[in-house]
Amino acid sequence: MSTDKGESLPLPNDPPTSPEKQQSGWFVNFLNVVERLGNLLPHPITLFALFCAAVVVISGIAGYFELTVIDPRPEGSSGRSADGLIHVVSLMNAEGLRMIVSNLVTNFTGFTPLGTVLVALLGVGIAERSGLLSAAMRLLVMGASKRLVTLTIVFAGIVSNTAAELGYVVLIPMAAMIFHSLGRHPLAGLAAAFAGVSGGYSANLLLGTVDPLLSGITETAAQMIDPDYLVGPEANWYFMFVSTFLITILGALVTEKIVEPKLGKYDPSEAATDLSQQKMDGVTKLEKKALKVAGLTVLAMSLLLALTVVPEGAPLRNPDTGLVAGSPFLKGIVAFIFVCFAIPGLVYGRVVGSMKRDVDVINAMSHSMSSMGMYIVLVFFASQFVAFFKWTNLGAVLAVSGADALTTIGLTGPLVFLLFIMMCGFINLMLGSASAQWAVTAPIFVPMLMLVGYAPETIQAAYRIGDSVTNLITPMMSYFGLILAVASQYKKNLGIGTLVATMLPYSMVFFVGWTCFFFIWVFVFGLPVGPGAETYYTP
Repeated sequence: MSTDKGESLPLPNDPPTSPEKQQSGWFVNFLNVVERLGNLLPHPITLFALFCAAVVVISGIAGYFELTVIDPRPEGSSGRSADGLIHVVSLMNAEGLRMIVSNLVTNFTGFTPLGTVLVALLGVGIAERSGLLSAAMRLLVMGASKRLVTLTIVFAGIVSNTAAELGYVVLIPMAAMIFHSLGRHPLAGLAAAFAGVSGGYSANLLLGTVDPLLSGITETAAQMIDPDYLVGPEANWYFMFVSTFLITILGALVTEKIVEPKLGKYDPSEAATDLSQQKMDGVTKLEKKALKVAGLTVLAMSLLLALTVVPEGAPLRNPDTGLVAGSPFLKGIVAFIFVCFAIPGLVYGRVVGSMKRDVDVINAMSHSMSSMGMYIVLVFFASQFVAFFKWTNLGAVLAVSGADALTTIGLTGPLVFLLFIMMCGFINLMLGSASAQWAVTAPIFVPMLMLVGYAPETIQAAYRIGDSVTNLITPMMSYFGLILAVASQYKKNLGIGTLVATMLPYSMVFFVGWTCFFFIWVFVFGLPVGPGAETYYTP
């Protein structure tokens, strides 16, 4: 299991060559440049180790020249120095060495995304290993009418993100087989599922493991400007909930109006394997019974949870204000993610027999943790980089300088988010890990845009758009090799250029549609992106 666009899988070292790779033309050339640039980058873990070393060296140089900027925060603000300046603090001295050595462990253990993601995954692991998530996905997709099958596949791809790699491993191959069985082009089914799983990566009806992952990084970055600022996992839930339906509709329209007509009628002779051997396992009667029982369990849990939140004076409301905003319910949302996956998963497993003893539950949780080794190593180095950046004040200096530059050129209105989303999408072409990219960019852009006047929750929502829409067209996304392998079963010698060209319409439509929706949601209707989230920030 993985929580971050497949970080636990290695990047394909030797992508298959194809005739498409040899073609000339600006588009294929562009893809080749992106692939070469991406391959030049070291592994994200190595990248963060290099970033840590770079911060130490740069802080030493900046400290030697006594680099400072004017602190824009009001006098008396927490963390503001008496002289009203932000000084770069050097780590290339004895004091810096002592700080690094004495805080190495606490930087890691105190990194907010680490604990929250691992706790959430314990519950998701039970639901996955019991078979609940796989059965629910198969029932949703295979039970859909022929008229709604495309819509259902894209929707299932989006909601599958709750269970990490399940969409990549289960849904995408299944979607290709379903389309083939209906006499439609299998690559169109694969593309529809891929669009939902990867292009709609951040959208979902429920909070998933990516929400606490990103919010923890955002909170740390925001505290460079406001030490008391908190960003909860629910920060973007409203916007991402509605975005699920937007991406579903856009993905289905692109599939049926653009991609499938372009692919044309499928010729089985193009297949690299014997497609007659393919079969899809439906949902058995026992699995349907277990799903019903698990569904009733979810309903009962929801009612019980509502009793602790909805009534006035309920125990999980904010004890000081009596509101849901800032309540123990929102602050403890990760605990509810854990419970709401673990208990239905256990109930389902008991009915179908996959969870007969306590050791089965323990093994399920252990399995979910065993696949997190790469993520934990990544977090160790990312946490050191974020801590170093904060100690040295380099992030604050860059943020203030960047905010001043935006103000000077007059780029402080909503248009700044268009450029921000485009920049995030471009970086994602070469650094395909959501957490790795946000850990690098958040310490700079969250404080910078806060100083321009925007809240961290809104900034994070914009980042998630840019981070999602180019997943479909970058060979640097870790599951890209797997998708290419599945697609190659249906078309011999299929190359990276063909797959990316197939997915490019989704990326373009998602970028335009989702960005426009963001501007309408935030700046036209003035709606919050999540519970208690502000649109604007006043230093």
